[in-house]
Amino acid sequence: MVRNNKFTDVLDKIDGQLKMMQVRAAMTRFYYESDELLLAYEQALRLEEHSEKCVLQTRNLPVYTGVREACEAVSGIVCNCIGAKIGFTEEGWFYLSIPMLLPKKESGSAEYIRSALYPAMRDYFSHCPPVRFQESVLIFRHVYDKRRPERRWRDHDNIEVNMVSDIVAMYVLADDCPSVCSHYYCSAAGEEDRTTVYVVPKPDFPEWLRRENGG
Repeated sequence: MVRNNKFTDVLDKIDGQLKMMQVRAAMTRFYYESDELLLAYEQALRLEEHSEKCVLQTRNLPVYTGVREACEAVSGIVCNCIGAKIGFTEEGWFYLSIPMLLPKKESGSAEYIRSALYPAMRDYFSHCPPVRFQESVLIFRHVYDKRRPERRWRDHDNIEVNMVSDIVAMYVLADDCPSVCSHYYCSAAGEEDRTTVYVVPKPDFPEWLRRENGG
């Protein structure tokens, strides 16, 4: 058997990231239990960074085995793990619920969004034809865990939002130019972090907004 050196290289990088994650996790716990919240925060960021790199590397690893079905199998696992909910309301409004907040990163690649969301959208619309809203409002509803301090709520203008918009537009919008598609951003407190995206025809937007405000 001819061994793939790239496979070994990626596996070595994964081992390195896992070791660093253990170190960062231990340091995060130590500082948190010592009431050094700022230091715990900094270590938690480093832990998240190593975790993201490790996930991206492990997604590539099966491909280097040479198995033809590797990409499809990895996409299936990603779809199942992210737990995105996709569908239409009784009013015919498109919705997408992602169990994470956007933005998740302040810099760097947003590939983690593309690799998780695109396969889920592709799978959903493989069973039904895409819907093309002609004039619509693209709504991003950021739901924050109510235990999160309000001062840590994050800005909406980011590369991840643009990535989601582009993927949604592929399947739901006839055009995403400003003349036919408006954007609306709002935030709310909930039981857990998540991002909900709606595509609503412009004439229906006042009704969506009334329901959002509890009217």
